[in-house]
Amino acid sequence: MAWNNPRDSALRERAQQVIPGGMYGHMSTSLMPDAFPQFFERGRGCRIWDVDGHEYVDFMCAYGPNLLGYIDPAVEAAANAQRVLGDALNGPGEVMVELAERFVATVSHADWAMFCKNGTDATTMAMVVARAHTKRRVILAAHNAYHGADPWCVPAVLSAGTLPEDRAHIVYYDYNDAQSLADAMQRHAGDVAAVFATPFRHDVFLDQEAPDLAYAQNARRLCDETGALLVVDDIRAGFRLARDCSWSLIGIEPDLSCWGKCFANGHPISAMLGAERFRAAAGSIFVTGSFWFSAVAMAAGIATLQQINETDYLERLTSTGQLLRKGLDAQARTHGFALRQTGPAQMPQILFHDDPDFRIGYAWTAECLKHGAYFHPFHNMFLSAAHTPADIARALEASDRAFEFVRRKRDTLAPPAQLAHFFEMLAHA
Repeated sequence: MAWNNPRDSALRERAQQVIPGGMYGHMSTSLMPDAFPQFFERGRGCRIWDVDGHEYVDFMCAYGPNLLGYIDPAVEAAANAQRVLGDALNGPGEVMVELAERFVATVSHADWAMFCKNGTDATTMAMVVARAHTKRRVILAAHNAYHGADPWCVPAVLSAGTLPEDRAHIVYYDYNDAQSLADAMQRHAGDVAAVFATPFRHDVFLDQEAPDLAYAQNARRLCDETGALLVVDDIRAGFRLARDCSWSLIGIEPDLSCWGKCFANGHPISAMLGAERFRAAAGSIFVTGSFWFSAVAMAAGIATLQQINETDYLERLTSTGQLLRKGLDAQARTHGFALRQTGPAQMPQILFHDDPDFRIGYAWTAECLKHGAYFHPFHNMFLSAAHTPADIARALEASDRAFEFVRRKRDTLAPPAQLAHFFEMLAHA
C-alpha cells in the first residue's frame, strides 16, 4: 500500500530546529523502522492515530501507561472533576490520602506509599530509602536491567555525560542466576543496601525470561540474612500480571516496590510502596518535585485502582494477549517463519528466529504498521483491557499481510542501517 506521512515529516523538520536530535528518550523513533511515525494526534481505547490520520491497533499503550485503554471514561471523569477544583495547589488534596489508602489496601506487602512522577523518580527514591535505612552504599542490580534514566541507572550504551562516580556503588549480577547474586553480595558483604530486581527479565532486543523461583527465593533470603532491602521494580509490569506486586505470583514479598505507567491510566504519576519497618527511613529523606503532589493524576489513580479491584480487566487483557500470540504463531508457521514470543502474553516480546540483525523483524513491523497494526521491533509490548477479540482479528489481518510481504522479499531485505551504530556502541559499553 502507498504510505504517506507529510505532516509527520514536516514536524520532524521543525523539531530538528528546536529540539536536540529532533527527539530524545525512549519515544524517539531514531532506532525504529523508517515508516514509524514520530508524532501522534489522539488515542481512544486500543487505537491511536498519527498526525497524518493513519489509524492503528496499538500494542504499545504509550510504552505501558494505558492499562485500561486510552481515554477511559471513568478515569477521565474523575480526572476532569478534580481539574475543575484544582491540580497543583499549595499542598496536596484529599485525593493523595485516598490514593495511598487504596494502593496500600491493594498491594499486600505495602503499609505506606509515596508518590512522584516518573519511574526513575520511584527507583531513585527506593535507592535513597534503602541507604537511609541501612547506612550502606552498594546497590545490586541485574546486568542490562532498566531501572530508569538517572546517571546511577541509565544503561551504559546510553550514558553519555555520566561519570564513573555516578555509579561507583552500583554492582551488577546476572538476572535469574542465584549464584551470581550470592557472589555479588559476598564481594560487598556488610555494605549492600539493596537488591533491585525486575518482575521478569524484559531487556530490549532480547527474549523475555520469567523469574526462576530459586533466584527469587535466594534474593529474599540474602536480604533477610544481611539486612539489605529487596526492591521489586514493578514500573513496567505492575498490574498487568497480578492485582498485587508481580512477585506475589511466586510468593515473594519485597521490602519496597516501585510503580509507574499503569495505575493512573496515562496520567503522570508514579509511586514507591514499602513495608512498615522502613517507614522511618522513608520519612527521613528529602524528596520532592513541583508537580509531585498535583491532584488530577491522583484522582485518575483512584479511579484506575477501583477498576483494578472491581472489574475483570486483567482476565480480559490476558485473554486477548493469548489470542494474539496463538494467531501470530499460526501465521508465522504458515508463511515459513519461526517466532520467539516470550514473556507474559499481556506483555509480549516478538522476535524472529534466524534474524540476528533484525532485518526480518524490522521489515515485518514496518509492513504491519502500513496495514494498521502498531507492533514494536525490539521492545516488549503491552496489551490493555480495551483490546477486544475484534481488535486482535483486525491486527492479525495486518500481520498476515506483513508475513506474506516479508516472505516474498526475504532474500532482498537489508539490515536496518539505524541499528548498526547502536550495536557498535553496545559492543563497547
